[in-house]
Amino acid sequence: MSILKDILYKVAIEAVKGSTDITINKMDFDSRKIGSNDIFVAIRGSISDGHDFIEKAIEQGAVAVICDTFPENIAKGITYVQVKDTNSALAFMAANYFGDPSQNLKLVGITGTNGKTTIASLLYQLFKKAGFKVGLLSTVKILVDDVEYKATHTTPDSITINHYLKEMVENGVEYCFMEVSSHGIHQKRTEALHFVGGIFTNLSHDHLDYHPTFAEYRDVKKSFFDNLPKTAFALSNIDDKNGQVMLQNTAAKKLTYALKSYADYKAQILENQLSGLLLKINGNEVWVKLIGTFNAYNLLAIYGTAIELGMESLEVLRLLSDLESVSGRFQFIVSASNITAIVDYAHTPDALENVLKTINDIRTKNEQLITVVGCGGNRDKAKRPIMAGIASDLSDKAIFTSDNPRNEDPEAIIAEMELGVAPQNYKKMLTITDRKQAIKTACQLAQPNDIILIAGKGHETYQEINGIRHDFDDMKIVKEILDQLGK
Repeated sequence: MSILKDILYKVAIEAVKGSTDITINKMDFDSRKIGSNDIFVAIRGSISDGHDFIEKAIEQGAVAVICDTFPENIAKGITYVQVKDTNSALAFMAANYFGDPSQNLKLVGITGTNGKTTIASLLYQLFKKAGFKVGLLSTVKILVDDVEYKATHTTPDSITINHYLKEMVENGVEYCFMEVSSHGIHQKRTEALHFVGGIFTNLSHDHLDYHPTFAEYRDVKKSFFDNLPKTAFALSNIDDKNGQVMLQNTAAKKLTYALKSYADYKAQILENQLSGLLLKINGNEVWVKLIGTFNAYNLLAIYGTAIELGMESLEVLRLLSDLESVSGRFQFIVSASNITAIVDYAHTPDALENVLKTINDIRTKNEQLITVVGCGGNRDKAKRPIMAGIASDLSDKAIFTSDNPRNEDPEAIIAEMELGVAPQNYKKMLTITDRKQAIKTACQLAQPNDIILIAGKGHETYQEINGIRHDFDDMKIVKEILDQLGK
C-alpha cells in the first residue's frame, strides 16, 4: 500500500479536489484493470480518451482519478487531481510507486530508426558474457537477467517499464539496455527515468503515420538527448546527417561514432563476408560473426558504450568477437542444395536498402537474389512504393506479399507498393498476397547457390489480420519448404 501524496512527487499538479493523504493499492490507465482502492490515470490516446472512462473506473473501485480536465460529475469521496499532462504524470507516479528503480541501475537508452534491437540485445549479450547481471527492454523480449518475458511494444508503458526495472533491482541487475521509440518519447513513457547514457543510431523514413512530419519525428528523437543529465553520455552516429543534431542541446558528455567521418569511435571494414566481418576499431583489428555495413555501425556503437561504461578496450574486442546475431536480424540458413535463405526485420526503406546492399556486396552475381517483402497495414503508407522500388532495383526477382495487413486490405497495400516499381523492373516483379505461398514460390524459383531474402517481419512469430494474430514464423516456414522441396 502507498500514500497518494507520495506517489504524486514531482508531478505538475494544477488543482486537487479531495484528499491526497489516502492509501491506494495500485494504478492503471486502463479502466478495465481498475480494482478496489486503485488510482485511475486518464490518458488521451489516439484511439480513445481515458477521460470518457472515469465513471467506469470509479464504479470498479478507483478512489483517486488523475486527469487533465475535471469531469462534470464529481463523485463524493473520490480524490480528483488535475495535472498539466497525464502522460507525464503517469511516468513520475509509476517511478515513485515502484521506488524509482532506474536510479539503482545503469540504464542506457538506444533510439533511432534502425538498429535499436540489435544494439540493445548485443549489449545485453556482451555484458552477460563479461559476467554481469543484465536487463533488457526490447521489441523482441524483456529479460531480467536470465528470466525472459514477452514484449508487446518497443517501449512499454511507464508502469510496465518501472515494474520490470524494480524486478531487475531486486534481482541484483547492474546494467539495463532499453530501446527507446519515438512513440515512447512523445508519450512521455521515459520522462521520469534516470539514464546513464543514450545512443543514436540513424534516422530514416518511418512512423509518419504517427508523426505528421519528418521534422517532428527527428525532434522527438532529439528531445531524448536534450533531457539527458550532464552525468550521462550521448553517443551519436555522425555519418547520419541528423547525428550532430541529436547532440546540439544535450548536457550529457558528447561522443561520436562513424565509419566515414572523424569520430571518437571509428571503424573500418577490412573484410565483409557471409561468415562475418573483419573490422579495425580505433586501430585494433577484430573478427566478428555479424555481417554488413549496418552491423559495423551497430558493433561500433556497442564498443563505444562498453568503453564509456568502464570496460577495457581489449576485453570489449574479445567479447565483440563472440557475439551471436539477434533473432530475426539477418538470420540465415543454408539448405542441402546450397540455397541461402535470409530472414530480416527490415521494414523501412533504409533498412531494406542496407540489407540488400549488404547481400549484393557479398555475392558473386552468378546467383539470383530473390526478395520477398510486404508492408504493414495501418502504418506509414508513404514508404510502401519506396520499399517496392528498392526491392525491385536491388534484386533479380521481387515478390510483393502480405506483411501484417492488420485492418487494411492486403491487396490494396500491395497495389500501393507496385506504384514504386520502375518500368524497367516490371519483369522482375511478382505479387502473391498469401505470404506462405510467396515464400514457397521464392523457394521453387531458387536454384543452387541462389539467395532468398524474406524481409519485414524478422523475429515476429505471428501475422496480424483483422485484429487476430495467426501463427506465422518466416524462418520456420522457409526451412520447412526448402526441406520439403529437397533443396
